[in-house]
Amino acid sequence: MGTKQINNYRVKSLVQQTANSIKKDIDKGVYRKNEQLLSINIYSKQYGVSRDTIEKAYILLKQEGYIHSVSGKGYFVIGKPDVRMKVLLLFNKLSSYKKNVYDAIVQTLGDKGRVDLHIHHYNPALLEESIEANLGNYHYYLVMPHFFDNANELEYLNILKRIPAGQLILVDRYLPQLNNVSAVFQDFRNDIYGALNEVTYHLAKYERVAVIFPFDRHHPPEIKDGIAQFCEENQKKFEVVSSVKLDELKKGTVYIVLAEDDLADLIKAVRITGNKLGKDIGIISFNETVFKELLDITVISTDFEEMGRKTAELMLQNKAAVIKNEFKIIIRKSL
Repeated sequence: MGTKQINNYRVKSLVQQTANSIKKDIDKGVYRKNEQLLSINIYSKQYGVSRDTIEKAYILLKQEGYIHSVSGKGYFVIGKPDVRMKVLLLFNKLSSYKKNVYDAIVQTLGDKGRVDLHIHHYNPALLEESIEANLGNYHYYLVMPHFFDNANELEYLNILKRIPAGQLILVDRYLPQLNNVSAVFQDFRNDIYGALNEVTYHLAKYERVAVIFPFDRHHPPEIKDGIAQFCEENQKKFEVVSSVKLDELKKGTVYIVLAEDDLADLIKAVRITGNKLGKDIGIISFNETVFKELLDITVISTDFEEMGRKTAELMLQNKAAVIKNEFKIIIRKSL
């Protein structure tokens, strides 16, 4: 490809990028129907793009039916009422709780949006691949920023910064290092600390709090910090264990369980050893399910459906906000 061809390709690419940026703003409602766009001169000075590029982008938008021109006055928005909001949702993994978030987002958006789902498996490199391949193709990028325990924080922050701040919404976890980015999140440390303080009376009979924290599951480490703070302030022994071991089960301990398979193993171990649940051994499990209700297991949980609804509402309202999601404890006989 010759130099002239290369230059022509670059010009066309910049024109298309400029047109796509304006289209996304029209689709999101930043520019409303009949609203006048910036003049070519003002747009050029404000965004540092050549007049020729802006003019060609406006012509392209006019050809596609997004805008029209009025002689002597400028360009005005027509919009496309049939255009749906395009959303890329990037989960760290699949689970029943993630499905609740996804379903709530899709149901709240209704026919106003289309949601595509990608999984990054806690891996910043996979997140980067998805973002690089899809940057500029969506109105919003929803990211659950949970990564490997040894993941480089600066690396994944820089990856997320490639997404324009107004198009990025963090879901489930907030990263305060990212300025002007919306989020609907759990405050893992303060949520668990506050939940335990609500049941201080029920915990009085236990001298020890142990969290079953599998080291290969990449759970938020802030959970351990919140439990440790509660134990320190309430003179409780605190332990972190990676799994349930029958011969290490200790009376006078309340176990906080994050994973479903560990909960099943723990209940089985309590029964085998003849301990009485809610008296000798206590159990608090993360995230509510019907089975935990039937088994009378005390649960601490955020409202994942509400998390999805609030995220969708931010997009529908074209609103920027940082929202802490509701967190609660449901006391049952296991405590």
